[in-house]
Amino acid sequence: ALEISINSIRIRFWRSMITAGGIFLGIAFLVSVLTTSLVQANLPETMDAAAKAAAQNRQLWLVIMSLLVCTVGITNSMLMSVTERFKEIGTMKCLGALDRFVVELFLLESGLLGLIASFVGSIVGFGSIALLALASHGWVVVGAIRFLDIIRVMGTAMLIGMVLTIVATIPPAIKAAKMPPAMALRTEI
Repeated sequence: ALEISINSIRIRFWRSMITAGGIFLGIAFLVSVLTTSLVQANLPETMDAAAKAAAQNRQLWLVIMSLLVCTVGITNSMLMSVTERFKEIGTMKCLGALDRFVVELFLLESGLLGLIASFVGSIVGFGSIALLALASHGWVVVGAIRFLDIIRVMGTAMLIGMVLTIVATIPPAIKAAKMPPAMALRTEI
């Protein structure tokens, strides 16, 4: 199943990049917001606690909305992938593939895309904010961020990215698995 998923990503590279791009941007935004809070924790107090909390709540709301939009985009992209692969799914089912195997294929494919895109997105999100903080506040502020905090932020973002891609893929994967083989083979695309 893993080999078929990797081949599917390779064959449908640009469709995969649409899926990966959505999660990449969402995770990059999430990590940039979390990194900004790490940088602000090391700055001298410039705003009062109420204003700081309001700004963090606003940023959290924006991150949640961007991840929700990202999840809808991934679902749409995976639905298109299912549509493109009707004949392939029908052939696999005619050859004895179980519904569980078809679902597994799509979940593995999206999990791999989610892992890679989340990793790259977390590096870009952290790197961009670290460079901005370095340029505006100097090395003292950026150097004060603990390495474990960076790993925690990136690990959390990667986990969220993988979970979102897998959750977004469940409806298309179930649709693919429930398709009768004869109908899938009859479809003209």
